[in-house]
Amino acid sequence: MKALIIGAGIGGMSAAAALKQQGVDCDVFEAVKEIKPVGAAISVWSNGVKCMNHLGMGHIMDDLGGPMRAMAYQDGKSGVTMTQFSLIPLIEAVGERPCPVARAGLQAQMIDHWGRDKVQFAKRLERVEQTNAGVVAHFTDGSIAQGDFMIAADGAHSVARSHVLGYQAQRRYAGYVNWNGLVTADKEIAPLEQWTTFVGDGKRVSVMPIAGGQFYFFFDVPLPLGLPEDRATVKENLKTYFEGWADPVQLLIERIDPKTTNRIEIHDIEPFNSFVKGRVALLGDSAHSTTPDIGQGGCSAMEDAVVLGQCFAKTKEVKEALLQYQSLRHERAKDLVLKARKRCDVTHGKDMLVTQAWYDELKQETGENIIAGLKDTILGGPLG
Repeated sequence: MKALIIGAGIGGMSAAAALKQQGVDCDVFEAVKEIKPVGAAISVWSNGVKCMNHLGMGHIMDDLGGPMRAMAYQDGKSGVTMTQFSLIPLIEAVGERPCPVARAGLQAQMIDHWGRDKVQFAKRLERVEQTNAGVVAHFTDGSIAQGDFMIAADGAHSVARSHVLGYQAQRRYAGYVNWNGLVTADKEIAPLEQWTTFVGDGKRVSVMPIAGGQFYFFFDVPLPLGLPEDRATVKENLKTYFEGWADPVQLLIERIDPKTTNRIEIHDIEPFNSFVKGRVALLGDSAHSTTPDIGQGGCSAMEDAVVLGQCFAKTKEVKEALLQYQSLRHERAKDLVLKARKRCDVTHGKDMLVTQAWYDELKQETGENIIAGLKDTILGGPLG
């Protein structure tokens, strides 16, 4: 039995690992000649780390995971701490730590774990054909590949999605722009083992520790879609948007490298009902493109892969296994997309009265409520 895996990102490599565990041969195809990840880093919460352990790639998290042992919110302008608490109770409750990691390192090590020479690069999917015997992938270079089924992990701009749905799903602008990158960790910006977030006016500035003595940073600003901004003006833009904010924020802006800072207009896609059509299944962002507001985009793709493997462990009947996968993943994935959207609206000032009420709640927060929410999300995954 052979699977065609479209996409060598986090979802595709997780799917390949999961299917290999069940004795399924996989051919992996990646659209670009060289993977250049969108976004500097990713927060892999405990459910994602559990998935990586299950898939035989836990060592990657050990290598790359940052020492994130505490969490804090600070008033963006005054710098005053609104709430600060240990994440140890969360780790003890769910049985695994969270691991913020550099995205480039994560994807590179996942590919290397699979075998870089076994991934076919510069293979961009053009269309999908299903036959009685299997599935055919047609690529833009004129080549084809045949297999018994296809796992389309080809991202938010998925080509395979329209084949499965029968229509072109539209991306929805979430209302804010995100700048992200990596800087050398510095306690003058934030404690070295803490996820620190500055908030105010519907804006957000965050730093997370990753391995190698670095901070992953991001800035969020509610803005209209399509502004003429790019890396050439990133520092000037951020200084304008965060004028009057606390000294650590200003120091962070000074430290960033515009050449390696990403600017992303954040989108998601309205959840849909079908992940599967015949012998083709969507996985990861192609199935449930989400905003990053609860840090579950990559984790959800890893969960997809784990469930996919579990379904093929129960049956090798392709269509039956794929339908079981869809049944087990649809509601969970939808829930995460909508949770992220709800958190996005609160965080980014869609209704500033609601956002201000959240700021007021943070000043009374002991950590218990935030940890309870994180715990609920983590334990809702396929591995508990």
